[in-house]
Amino acid sequence: MATLGDIGVSAVINIVTAFAFLLAFALLRIQPINDRVYFPKWYLTGARASPRHSANLVANFVNLNFNTYLTFLNWMPQTLRMKEPQIIDHAGLDSAAFLRIYILGLKIFGPTAIVAFLVLIPVNASGGMLFFLSRDLVISDIDKLSISNVQPKSPKFFAHIFMMYLFTFWACYMLYKEYDVVASMRLNFLALKSRRAEQFTVLVRNVPHVPGNSVSDTVKCFFKKNHSTHYLCHQTGLLGLWGEKLDSIEYYQQKIKELDEKLTMEHQKILKDPKRIMSAAFVSFNSRWGAAVCAQTQQSKNPILWLTDWAPEPRDVYWKNLAIPFISLSIRKLVISLAVFALVFFYIIPITFVQSLANLEGLERVVPFLRPILEWSFIKSFLQGFLPGLALKVFLWLLPGILMTMSKIEGHVAFSVLERSTAAKYYFFMLVNVFLGSIVAGTAIQQLHSFLHQSPTQIPRTIGVSIPMKATFFITYIMVDGWAGMAGEILRLKPLIMFHLKNTLMVKTERDRLKAMNPKSIDFPEAIPSLQLYFLMGAVYAVVTPILLPFILIFFAFAYFVYRHQVINVYNQRYESAAAFWPHVHHRIIASLLISQLLLLGLLSTKKAANSTPLLVVLPILTVTFHKFCKSRFEPAFRKYPLEEAVEKDTQDEVSEPVNDMKSYLCEAYLHPVLRSIEEFELFELGVDNNRAHIPSQVATELEPVSGSGSGSHSPKEENKVAPKRQDLEVVVEQHDKT
Repeated sequence: MATLGDIGVSAVINIVTAFAFLLAFALLRIQPINDRVYFPKWYLTGARASPRHSANLVANFVNLNFNTYLTFLNWMPQTLRMKEPQIIDHAGLDSAAFLRIYILGLKIFGPTAIVAFLVLIPVNASGGMLFFLSRDLVISDIDKLSISNVQPKSPKFFAHIFMMYLFTFWACYMLYKEYDVVASMRLNFLALKSRRAEQFTVLVRNVPHVPGNSVSDTVKCFFKKNHSTHYLCHQTGLLGLWGEKLDSIEYYQQKIKELDEKLTMEHQKILKDPKRIMSAAFVSFNSRWGAAVCAQTQQSKNPILWLTDWAPEPRDVYWKNLAIPFISLSIRKLVISLAVFALVFFYIIPITFVQSLANLEGLERVVPFLRPILEWSFIKSFLQGFLPGLALKVFLWLLPGILMTMSKIEGHVAFSVLERSTAAKYYFFMLVNVFLGSIVAGTAIQQLHSFLHQSPTQIPRTIGVSIPMKATFFITYIMVDGWAGMAGEILRLKPLIMFHLKNTLMVKTERDRLKAMNPKSIDFPEAIPSLQLYFLMGAVYAVVTPILLPFILIFFAFAYFVYRHQVINVYNQRYESAAAFWPHVHHRIIASLLISQLLLLGLLSTKKAANSTPLLVVLPILTVTFHKFCKSRFEPAFRKYPLEEAVEKDTQDEVSEPVNDMKSYLCEAYLHPVLRSIEEFELFELGVDNNRAHIPSQVATELEPVSGSGSGSHSPKEENKVAPKRQDLEVVVEQHDKT
């Protein structure tokens, strides 16, 4: 069991590591040679150009403006300068809503920590129970500040129950307010967006086979008959396995002309080949109202044919899964559910091993031959205070990729849905293995000697006391993952190394250089479940061991700071779902509240608190009732598009954005990427949204100081004058190759 000294060693290691990462980042980001690594978002939007244009060769690589070294931390206040509406314009609503999760954590646990420290810490510290327990039970000083230190049958448990009610009501109040705000932001975001293809388009799957008709003809006949007033056009899905990628060195003018002719011929062949056509289509309508009616209603008396749903935006489409039949989808989901279940319990083995590192005293009793090595104080503190959290982080490293592959096999047709499905699986894994598995496995090893030498009637009591004792392990995990890990996120060491390797060995054109920047996007499948684990730990230990709360608060504040910087300067989101993930965030925080209430109920039952325990029974019922109310009140805004909103927006568009030919506007919006022009294909690969190619001028002006960091650098406002336009990219590439 980690002691206060072990926690101190871990804190020092992680604080020093985090500070070293932050210092390295502050110095590396102001070097001209690294500008594309730390500001790729501005390059992709055309608001920044390379600062490496100095006549001094050294100044093209190293920042020679020594005044900037005195203000190398000015990025911190600059990160907070951009306001939320500007973040939405700059990076999208998904990014803004993601940042609000961290603010929500601060709002929930900040006041909770203050009250818990004023009320529960004195109550727990004065309990005195752990001073009288058997020496066979492993305890630490931190445990003496937890509920474990309160005597059985003590009236002090009323304080813990009161605190749980107070925490639950406060958390639900903040959840309600945040759900209301995000739902309103979503509706406003959709209403204020300019005309977009996905607003007028429905994805149709399981198109039935009609003898003598092509899929395209079948789709056209069906929608002309059933949606005659609003049907406009359709694009039928193509198999995602065809298409030739060209090497960058082939961008010569004559080659482009020849390849364009060949590609045009191949495109026509593919479009006329029935074997290449999927039984799925993107059907476009001449109004949002028509699309909303089609997307949200049943089209056929056979409910498994003509399945309709809102089309994801073009960048969000996962083409390979469009043609999966309905029955196959059901089988795939069943198989993957069983596979996830098996994977979760397979991982109990490494998790148990990690817990053995966290409880060396208990391990020494089982394997005494290790005692001479483990008795060295520094090694013992290092192993107990730092290594368990690091080992757990390593074991979790490969998991998101495995779960993403499983989600793809399930058959989801949009990257946003794939990521939400992966996040759900990862959260289930974190709940069972990282949280509950850590408690159960750790308890079994830590208390093994006590179990073997005590009456069976005492085992429930020992387990009840042991649950809060796992706070020390979670504290070490928070420091490794939430402190040092977040500092590593902003340093971007791996992208930095890879960019310079690619820039030296592989980059031949400007497009190659854009690809080499690799800005990536918010890793929703990993970031959101990991974030929800912090909500779970905070909810469970807010009443049981409040000393954990300051560590969580530091994480929320620091992570908000880091991700805000990355959203503004680095990440380039590959799609925009308009915060469609928020209901999942809300549901899992509610689940954390329920788990915390049930665990406290079970813990108090081992404490023989018969007079106070029944008071907790009502709380889960109230929490579930609140959840159902929020689900009915807010979730429709994330699942449906109100018809009155559609009519209102259509009416506004007729005045503000008249389009003479909607058909020409929509006819190629969902063209398969391999059938697009070379330039459009490259932009798709980079995740650039053609509809949002440039930042509004007010955002660029607001953020002008952000780039004032190095010699020869340009502010976003200035860079707009020198940055190459997207349509001029071919010319830039061609000139580069000729030279």
